[in-house]
Amino acid sequence: MGKVTGFLEIDRQVMKYQPASDRIRHFREFTIPMSDQEVQKQAARCMDCGIPYCHGPTGCPVHNQIPDWNDLVYNGNWEQAIRNLHSTNNFPEFTGRVCPAPCEEACTLNLEDMPVSIKTVEQGIADKAYELGFIVPQPATVHTGRKVAIVGSGPAGMAAAQQLGRAGHDVHLYEREAKPGGLLRYGIPDFKMEKNFIDRRVEQMKGEGVTFHCGVNVGVDVKVEQLLADYDAVLYCGGSETPREAGIPGVDLAGVHDAMPYLVQQNRRVGRENIESTGWPSDPILAGGKHVVVVGGGDTASDCVGTAFRQGAVKVTQLDIRPQPPEKEDKLAVWPFWATKMRTSSSQAEGAIREFQVATLEFVGEDGVLTGVKCCQVDERRKPVAGTEFVIKADLAFIAIGFRGPFTGSVLKELDGRLTLNTDRRGSTNVVANDRDYRTSVDKLWAAGDVRRGQSLVVWAIREGRQAARAIDEALMGSTVLPR
Repeated sequence: MGKVTGFLEIDRQVMKYQPASDRIRHFREFTIPMSDQEVQKQAARCMDCGIPYCHGPTGCPVHNQIPDWNDLVYNGNWEQAIRNLHSTNNFPEFTGRVCPAPCEEACTLNLEDMPVSIKTVEQGIADKAYELGFIVPQPATVHTGRKVAIVGSGPAGMAAAQQLGRAGHDVHLYEREAKPGGLLRYGIPDFKMEKNFIDRRVEQMKGEGVTFHCGVNVGVDVKVEQLLADYDAVLYCGGSETPREAGIPGVDLAGVHDAMPYLVQQNRRVGRENIESTGWPSDPILAGGKHVVVVGGGDTASDCVGTAFRQGAVKVTQLDIRPQPPEKEDKLAVWPFWATKMRTSSSQAEGAIREFQVATLEFVGEDGVLTGVKCCQVDERRKPVAGTEFVIKADLAFIAIGFRGPFTGSVLKELDGRLTLNTDRRGSTNVVANDRDYRTSVDKLWAAGDVRRGQSLVVWAIREGRQAARAIDEALMGSTVLPR
């Protein structure tokens, strides 16, 4: 906790944003950091609530010890605060920027709509730790002689690699793209998280003995069977990248795209990389001067909205098949769990037109080129309401309705028939492995992250990577000191 009476004396504050008119002119982060003193005041608001729901299982997936590091920050002990934070979370500068903060939903003070600014404090700790030089390589003092290969360098793969490297194993991280980070680098726009934060962690991990193999598509360039033969353990953290099929007529029109290729392309431009990449369409997709429609109501859809505005879109409309949620939730019915209520992302606040309880019936066009999106209102069962059809002018449309599993052309293709997969009711196909030992049906092969649990949050990927690292260390050595 922080100051005993802090929650009574200090108002909740979070980081402010640059004005929308300024921030849409660039792709850099646009939050205005708080001073150290302001962060300490927010940490002081953490109260002695008895049962801190914020750090799990209803709040933080990695079980951050939030009251503890709030108290350390309040007392100015930044070094001990980052040590405490790192004991549960390898990359707090990532989650402090892109996590939706279920911890704040679970905060006791959220009963009064004034939760502790946990996400802001977390980012403040990480950034201050870098400023003071507290984040340095921590190489193992004893080496086990065991070799571990990790396929995929997203947050799950990076977290597992760091944990296993510190446990003394010889860790090799294989990444299909030119740089590490997975969709953390290529999917999340720079205006939400600049990629120098990933680069800093990669350098730290190299200093801890982790070897990165970028530009290697496992299952194509290097066979999984070869890795299984060469390494004592292989961890598959391939992510969930195959877009869910919309089944909407007209998807083959020029101007209709899945969301992820669009985001990947722009991230490559910002990172000064060639926009061509393995597994993604490479024809340039640009929104400048266009009317844009985004189908979907989640984070990926919001990222498309913000990217389109920065590219110079004339108008951006976002379609959500769900009904418009209430402005305020019933606390006694849902707290401390994540509530369904009206939320406006920073990208949506930049000028998006949001349509709720609307279904996309068809993409319409002329001579094979998109000209509009035909929509209609739906009832509570998402069935079209007769007579409510309308057409939105569109030169560019993005489908952002989720992902159904990992790419099927590499690892899954090679291990077809050997690797047990699970298909859920929405058609998502994930690798079967439980959340205790993370073993798959293939000997010496483990799986963690979105490839196992389906599309999810960065913080869940970090948790699974850490837990899989513990399971692998225990399997190789007979015991482990790595935390779950």
